[in-house]
Amino acid sequence: MTIPLLTILGLLPLIGGLLAFLFAGRSGKIVAFVFSLLVAVVGLLAFFMAGDTDLGELHSWIPAIGAHYALGLDGMGRTMVLLTVVLVPIVLLSQWNIADRGSSEPRAEDIYVQHPRWSSNIFGGLVLIMESFALFVFLADDVLLFYIFFEATLLPMYFLIVGWGSDKASKAAMKFLIYSLAGGLVMLFGIVGVFAVTSAQGSPSFLIADFTLEPTGALGKWIFVAFFIAFAIKAPMVPVHTWLPDTAEQSNPGATALLVGVLDKIGTFGMIKLCLTMFPEASKWAAPVILVLAVISILYGAVLAIASSNLLRLVAYTSVSHFGFMVLGIFAFTTTSLNGSMFYMLGHGVSSALLFLVVDMMIKRRGCAEIRAFGGVQKIAPLIAGVFLLGGLATMGLPGTMNFVGEYSIMVGAFTRHPVLVAFAVLGTVLAAVYVLWAYQRVFTGEPTPSVTKWVRTDLTVLERVTLAPLIALLLVFGFFPKPFTQLVQPVAENSMTSVQLADPLDGANTGSVDGPRGGK
Repeated sequence: MTIPLLTILGLLPLIGGLLAFLFAGRSGKIVAFVFSLLVAVVGLLAFFMAGDTDLGELHSWIPAIGAHYALGLDGMGRTMVLLTVVLVPIVLLSQWNIADRGSSEPRAEDIYVQHPRWSSNIFGGLVLIMESFALFVFLADDVLLFYIFFEATLLPMYFLIVGWGSDKASKAAMKFLIYSLAGGLVMLFGIVGVFAVTSAQGSPSFLIADFTLEPTGALGKWIFVAFFIAFAIKAPMVPVHTWLPDTAEQSNPGATALLVGVLDKIGTFGMIKLCLTMFPEASKWAAPVILVLAVISILYGAVLAIASSNLLRLVAYTSVSHFGFMVLGIFAFTTTSLNGSMFYMLGHGVSSALLFLVVDMMIKRRGCAEIRAFGGVQKIAPLIAGVFLLGGLATMGLPGTMNFVGEYSIMVGAFTRHPVLVAFAVLGTVLAAVYVLWAYQRVFTGEPTPSVTKWVRTDLTVLERVTLAPLIALLLVFGFFPKPFTQLVQPVAENSMTSVQLADPLDGANTGSVDGPRGGK
């Protein structure tokens, strides 16, 4: 009997999260962390086995409506599963000393004040439950199953924001929830549309593989729009992005690292897995508008990052800009740009987590994330300054980092179809240099200010170095050697091009990644 490895992978963090609730304080944190490591081991096992073994699971779930318990793991799913199982233990380790309810009083000088509402074991439990739901999203091969876990991820994240955020976290969490639920409600209309279409074709089914005949006319377009709006909110794209900066500023930075690094990738993941696969004609119909919105997101996010006076908001706005690049690559409809978008999802997850976590370490020392509260930090904490600079350079797309590979592939691929849009998108890379280097100058260079001298007394601790080291290694190792992942997602890019029935421009010269045509030289 075949072991249901994918089901075990999805359920294991859920079990660990529930167990963490039962153990108070430090014991609960240990349980959560141990389970996160177990999930990472199972995730790595599934990652490597999926290339040689069919790990798919298919069982009839609700026969009356054609719903199935269907799990699968293609190349893109494997990268997202890997990202998830790696980030969760890192975030839990970074929050190892997170405060318990009523355990400490904030300093009078603190601008960013957290009042934990629950014990720290609850934090670990919620993180694991969120991980479970996110993994099931990346594994789901049934649209209804995808939707259920898509919505389920909102609950643990909402409580993470409320429970360990600042004084205004409740308002930010409600904004996050309203935007996300609105997107889910719109998607629900699309789910109903899928049922109606497959029923009309003879046999109702929510299996993605069964949706082989796209509805023509207005119906197909409206169903596509329902899915795309939900994914655009999740991604997040302009103009439905405003929940992210507020949430990032008020939430616990560790929770935000998972929100931006993992959950927001569900948006671009869904665009590829559902929109392009199930609605290829509608995707081509909507592409001109989506591409313009993507470029607007790139530039708008970059400009607002430059104008940000808060480090958490700055990192959030950079993510709005980078998601614009991902969407540009998806709807440019070339193999290279699609490959780049999927690799960029992985690279951005690592670099954004690195930035949010190092900012969190700065907040714990200074008591706030306002840029004006810092100055001259590099003389007191050169390692913190160096890690922030590395994360910023990766955000800029510096060659040798993972982000460069994805960003370069997107622009090279998209340029063959949309040179004017790419010309505007390139301005986003220029603006990235401005918001990264200007922030670094204000926060880290010069003589330490009196407040920095008073409160920032230590550099990275051993625990903090252990936390950040894997992220730095991933950024650099796969920045110089991206081929394992670009080859991994190449079949997904090619299948997406087959779905939309478009050939790459330049008569096949543009059919590969940065490693060359078909991923090899």
